[in-house]
Amino acid sequence: MKIFSPAISRLARLRLWQIEEWTKNPVAAQREVLQELVTSAQYTEFGRKYGFNKLFNVRNFKNTVPVHEYDDLKPYIQRMMDGEENVLWNTPLSWFAKSSGTTSEKSKFIPVSDESLEENHFQGAKDVLTMYYNFNPDSGLLAGKGLVIGGSHQVSQVSEEISFGDLSAVLLQNSPFWGHWIRTPDLSIALMDEWESKIEQLALTTIPENVTSISGVPTWTLVLMKRILEMTGKASISEVWPNLELYMHGGVSFVPYREQFRKIIGKDIHYLEMYNASEGFFAAQDSPNSDGMLLFTHHGIFYEFMPIEEYGKKFPKTVGLNKVEPGKNYAPVISTTGGLWRYIIGDTIQFTTLEPYRIRVSGRLKHYINAFGEEIIVDNTDKAISIACEKTGAAVNDYSAAPVYFSQNGNGAHEWLIEFEKEPADPALFTYELDSALKNINSDYEAKRQKDIALRMPILHMVRKGFFTDWLSAKGKLGGQHKVPRLSNDRTVFESMLQMLSR
Repeated sequence: MKIFSPAISRLARLRLWQIEEWTKNPVAAQREVLQELVTSAQYTEFGRKYGFNKLFNVRNFKNTVPVHEYDDLKPYIQRMMDGEENVLWNTPLSWFAKSSGTTSEKSKFIPVSDESLEENHFQGAKDVLTMYYNFNPDSGLLAGKGLVIGGSHQVSQVSEEISFGDLSAVLLQNSPFWGHWIRTPDLSIALMDEWESKIEQLALTTIPENVTSISGVPTWTLVLMKRILEMTGKASISEVWPNLELYMHGGVSFVPYREQFRKIIGKDIHYLEMYNASEGFFAAQDSPNSDGMLLFTHHGIFYEFMPIEEYGKKFPKTVGLNKVEPGKNYAPVISTTGGLWRYIIGDTIQFTTLEPYRIRVSGRLKHYINAFGEEIIVDNTDKAISIACEKTGAAVNDYSAAPVYFSQNGNGAHEWLIEFEKEPADPALFTYELDSALKNINSDYEAKRQKDIALRMPILHMVRKGFFTDWLSAKGKLGGQHKVPRLSNDRTVFESMLQMLSR
C-alpha cells in the first residue's frame, strides 16, 4: 500500500491542472463543447435537418433546435438500434443504456457512443479519483479493490453489433483491462440478473477481499452489508474490511441513510456523492466539505438549465451557466456525444455555489406533490425525514408519499408509507416532527397547513421491513438503479402500494 499510493497520488496531481482549467473557465469550456458537438454531427440526418453547419453560437443553436423529451427522439433512437448510422451521431453506435423509469412500464434506451464512454463516463471517473487523491494524498484506495454494486440487467443483444444493458453493465463491459484488476466482484456476478441470488454471491465472493471502497445505491448497499455481517458474525463492516475508506453514492439522497452507514461500518470513512446517469456523468463532489457536486463542464455534454415553471410549454426557455441563480430549481437540458440534442433528462437540480459551479439534485420533474399549491419536492421530504429521525431516534429505510384529495369527509392531506429500520417509540410524535420539519423547510406547505384549512396532519402508515423491496420485485424493477418513487402528485403508484399492503 505504501509503495503503490504515492505513485497513484502523483499521477492524480498531473490531471489536476486540467480540472482546474475548466473549473476556472466553465463558460468557455461549454462553448468549446457545443462547437465540437455541432461540428461532429453536422453531416448526420439530425444535423442536416437543423442546419448544424450554419450554427455558429449558442443563441443560434437554441433558436434552431427544439427541446426534446425521450418520445421525441425515440424514432431516431430506434433506427440507430436497428443498425442505421449517421442518424443522431456521426460514429457507429454499438451500445445503448437501458434506463430504469420507476413510475413507467416503458424502458428508455439511451445511446452510448465510444466518445461518450471515453470523454464523459471514463473521464469523469478519472477526475473523481484525481479530486479524491488531491485531498487524500496518502490514500491506499487503489491498493485494494472497489466493490461495485451495479445493476441487475444482463447484457442483451439487439444484433451481432448492437447490445444494451443498464448503465453499470455497459460500463463494466467496456471498462479498460486494468479496471478489472481493481474491481470486485467478478464480471459474471456483477451482471447477475436475479437480485436475491446476486446479494448472496456478492457477499460470499467479496468477504475475503481487501475492499477499500464501495459504490452503489444506499438501499442495496445496506442490504449487502447486513448480509455480510450475518455471514461473518462480525459486529461491523470495518472488522470485515479494515482498510475500507470510501463510499461513493448517488441516485437518491444520502441524508436519510448517513447515520445507518456510520453505525454499520463502525468507523469514520469518506463519503463522496456522484451524479452519474444513463445520459451522462454530470458532476461529483470535488472536496470533502463542499456543498454540492462540481459540474463537469468539459466532458462532452453541453448544458442548458430550464426553470421548472417552463416545463410543459411548447417553447420552454432555458438559461446558460452565466445566468443561473443559486437555490433555484432547474431541469437540466443536455446535448451529448451520444446524440441527445437539447434533451430533458427529468431531474431537477439547484446550484449551491457559482464559483465554482456546484449543484445538488433536488428531485424529479414528475416526482413532487403540488395538489394544493404546497410545491413539495424530494429534497424537502428527505430533509424532513432526517430531522424527524433525529428528533425521535428512528431510522428510515425508504418511503413514499402522495396526496389525499378533498372529500365530503375532510380536507386534504399527505399520506405516507414509511419503512423503518428502527421504528420510533411514538409514531404520532414522529408524524408531528415530520410535519413540523416540512413547515420549517417549505413556506408554501406551512401556509397550506395553517389551521388545517387546506392540509390536515399527515397520515402515516408504518410498513414492514422489505415492503418496498417486494413492491419493486412485483413490478419487475428489483435492484440496480431502480428506486422507489418517493413522491407522486397523483395516487396511481401509491394505490398499487396500498393494495400490496392490504394483501
